[in-house]
Amino acid sequence: MPSYKILIIEDEKQIARFIELELKHEGYDVYVCYDGKEGLKKVEEIHPDLILLDIMLPGINGIEICRKIRQHSNVPIIMVTAKDDIPDRVMGLDSGADDYVTKPFAIEELLARIRAALRKSKQLNIIREILTIADLTIDTSKRIVKRADKIIELTKREYDLLEYLVRNKGIVLTRDQILENVWGYSYMGDTNVVDVYIRYLRSKVDDGFKTKLIHTVRGVGYKCEERENED
Repeated sequence: MPSYKILIIEDEKQIARFIELELKHEGYDVYVCYDGKEGLKKVEEIHPDLILLDIMLPGINGIEICRKIRQHSNVPIIMVTAKDDIPDRVMGLDSGADDYVTKPFAIEELLARIRAALRKSKQLNIIREILTIADLTIDTSKRIVKRADKIIELTKREYDLLEYLVRNKGIVLTRDQILENVWGYSYMGDTNVVDVYIRYLRSKVDDGFKTKLIHTVRGVGYKCEERENED
């Protein structure tokens, strides 16, 4: 089984611990948060493969968390809550949840629902790939780029360059590598064109944001990573 990351956002510590132990026994990597604000922060930090989310939470309730996550992510979300009235179920699903499990529940059923949600997510991701770094997302099927939930308009070349950088985030890329993979092997122009397009990208992707994503590696090329300082 792949080592999927599952985030539990649940303020009842006994229940959270029970689910955590069961999931770890099944081979999942498990993370636990006990309030809404901490949970949202954790989503950004670890990019989980699935979220188990209570509705009644301190800080930010589960419905609002679900809505915020859906602004930038299609991660599977299963509501796990004691609120079992039909209006509560409808509200949970309408906010973007993929499934809804009421307490008390049989752990076997919850595990089965988790497996089903992960299978569905895997199938969808084959069709629709979402690349992410910090608060930037790239929907590769639609070629839509967003940062902080706002669409960034890019030319075809700018988009191709950004996608290549994000696919190789954390890796130093030389100008020649970028030319070969973005402009093509037949490109015979000046490598300075890479520097020009990096400037274009920075003006659209990084300007106005504290966290910078595109960085110069002196004498080598460029690197895409989260860093709160400018080159």
